[in-house]
Amino acid sequence: MSFFKHDTAVIDEPATIGDATKIWHFTHISSGAVIGENCVLGQNVFIAPTAVLGNGVKVQNNVSVYDGVYCADDVFIGPSVVFTNITNPRSFIERKQEYKKTTVQQGASIGANATILCGNTIGSFSLIGAGAVVTRDVPPHALITGNPGKQTGWVSEAGMVLHFDEAGFAVCSETKEQYHLQNNKVVKTENNNR
Repeated sequence: MSFFKHDTAVIDEPATIGDATKIWHFTHISSGAVIGENCVLGQNVFIAPTAVLGNGVKVQNNVSVYDGVYCADDVFIGPSVVFTNITNPRSFIERKQEYKKTTVQQGASIGANATILCGNTIGSFSLIGAGAVVTRDVPPHALITGNPGKQTGWVSEAGMVLHFDEAGFAVCSETKEQYHLQNNKVVKTENNNR
């Protein structure tokens, strides 16, 4: 396998790291971690032993991806995002067997300084705004902002806010792809002609 590792990065063997991945300054990859191809891990990133990153994942500076966190392909994790893995931590009680799984589905983006409470699923192509605190599952294509995080809209695969007409259709302002909102779910239409 061929990947880039900065001289100050630490990789505990064995860890799985895909081709063309870049690991930058002061990053620590734990033994057992799985990182896909074409990933970028910024400065001061920590990847725990059971954490999994799919292909094309970008983790910005100062992020710890703890045990129980799974990120699918093409996930973006902004600077200083916080993941948790237990709901009731105590320094004097060991609860490593109680870690809750957090799943970030394909193409989702998490903005800078957001906090993701454990045991939740971040839906595909959703967008978590900077500083938001996610306390529950996030539907695919949802825009989540605030503390506690609340859904304030829908976004396209390109991350553009969608404005649905009365019939429930919207067009991405960037890609011109069409989406349909039906039963509180967003679906990209196969045919852009209604």
